[in-house]
Amino acid sequence: MRPEDIVAFDQAHLWHPYAPTPAPMDPLPVASASGVHLTLTDGRRLIDGMSSWWAAAHGHSHPALVSAAHEQIDRMSHVMFGGLTHEPAVKLGERLVRLTGLDKVFYADSGSVSVEVAVKMALQYQRGMGHLERNKLLTWRGGYHGDTFAPMSVCDPEGGMHALWRGTIAEQKFAPAPPAGTDFNDYIETFESCIDETVAAVIIEPVVQGAGGMRFHSPDLVAEIRQLCTKHGILFIADEIATGFGRTGSIFACQAAGVKPDIMCVGKALTGGFMTLAATLATNEVAEAIQTPEGGGALMHGPTFMGNPLACAVADTAVELIEAGDWQHQVPRIEAELRAGLEPLSVDPRVAEVRVLGAIGVVEMKQPVDMRATTEAAVAEGVWLRPFGKLIYCMPPFISTTEQVTQICRAIRAAVEANEEYKK
Repeated sequence: MRPEDIVAFDQAHLWHPYAPTPAPMDPLPVASASGVHLTLTDGRRLIDGMSSWWAAAHGHSHPALVSAAHEQIDRMSHVMFGGLTHEPAVKLGERLVRLTGLDKVFYADSGSVSVEVAVKMALQYQRGMGHLERNKLLTWRGGYHGDTFAPMSVCDPEGGMHALWRGTIAEQKFAPAPPAGTDFNDYIETFESCIDETVAAVIIEPVVQGAGGMRFHSPDLVAEIRQLCTKHGILFIADEIATGFGRTGSIFACQAAGVKPDIMCVGKALTGGFMTLAATLATNEVAEAIQTPEGGGALMHGPTFMGNPLACAVADTAVELIEAGDWQHQVPRIEAELRAGLEPLSVDPRVAEVRVLGAIGVVEMKQPVDMRATTEAAVAEGVWLRPFGKLIYCMPPFISTTEQVTQICRAIRAAVEANEEYKK
C-alpha cells in the first residue's frame, strides 16, 4: 500500500489509544523496526525513544528473540492451556519464580489483564481467609494500572484517564500521592489511617508511577508500605509492569526496596516488546487460601490465549537476556547520560521539573504540551517521542549508544523549545 493510503484508511476506520477517530494528528506509518530505529514508509529513520511504550528494552528485532520466535512457530504457535502444558510455559515459569522469589505464575494476555487477575487473587484470598468484609483495594493517588475495569478502579480517580467511569467501576480507597523525598513519616501515618476493615490489599507501582505522571518515590517508602500490609494482614500487590526487568536500575523495583510482594504483575519488557504477554505471580500462601472452598476452590480466570507457546518462548529468551546482565552496565550509563543531557533544562522558564531514574528521563512542563508541535520537533531531530499532559519523557532501549542517548536528549530539548507560547 502507498503510505498515503495507509494513513487514509487508518484515519477513516482505526482507533488509536486514548484518541478519537479520526485522530487529531495523522499517524506516522512504520515500515520496519530494527535495533533502536523505526523506519518510516517514506524512508526516514527515527530512534524509538519510548522503547515502544517501554516494552522493547533490548531494541527491535533482537536476533535472539527473532530466532526464538522462528524456532517455536515451526513447532507450535498456540495450544489451549486448559488441561495441557508445554515446555515454553514451564521454562519461562522457572525463570520468573527464580527471579522474583514467588511461587505461582498465572499467564495473562496483557498488563491490564494481569492486574485484573491480581485483584481477583486478593479478593479470593480474603474470602478464603474468612474475611468477606475485605472487598476493597487501597492505593495512592497518581497511579495508573491499566484500562480494564478492575485496573481502572485503582487508577487516579480525578487526575487519571478514567473519571468518565466513576459510579460504574468499583469504588476503592485512595491515600494521597506518595512524596518524592525521604521524609515520609507523616505520610506513612496518613496511609495507615486509610486501612480499615474493608481493605483486602494495597496495590502500588513501586518506585515509579508510570502513565499517571512519571513520578518517583523512595524505595524505603515501598518497604514501609510492605510492613504496613504485613502488620494489618492484608496483601501487598506490586505492579511492576513498567518497572520490571531493569528499567529503574534494579531488576525489579521491589528488590531495590528489599521487599517481596504477595502478588506481582509483570509485562511490557517481559517479551522484550516482541509481542503481548504478562504474568501475575503470587506466593503459595495466596494460592492455598484461594483454593479453599470459601476462596472459590480455584482462581477464576482463564484467557483463551493463556500461556501462548509462541509468546512464552520469546519471553523466556527475553528474560534470559536480562539474566545475562548487560542491562546492569547499560542502564547506569544511560542514566548518567540522561542526567547530563536533560538537567540543564531545569532552569528553562517553561519547565517545572526534570527527573531521571535508570533508563527513564522526564521533563515536566509548567503547562500542558502542544502535542503536534512537540512531536514534530522531536521527529525533526530523528527521534520518536510520545508526550502526554505536561510531560515530555523518554525510556530508551537499553542497547542505545551514547550518541543515540545524546540525540534523544537533543530531541527533548527541541520539543521543549517548540512550546514557545509557554515561555514566560
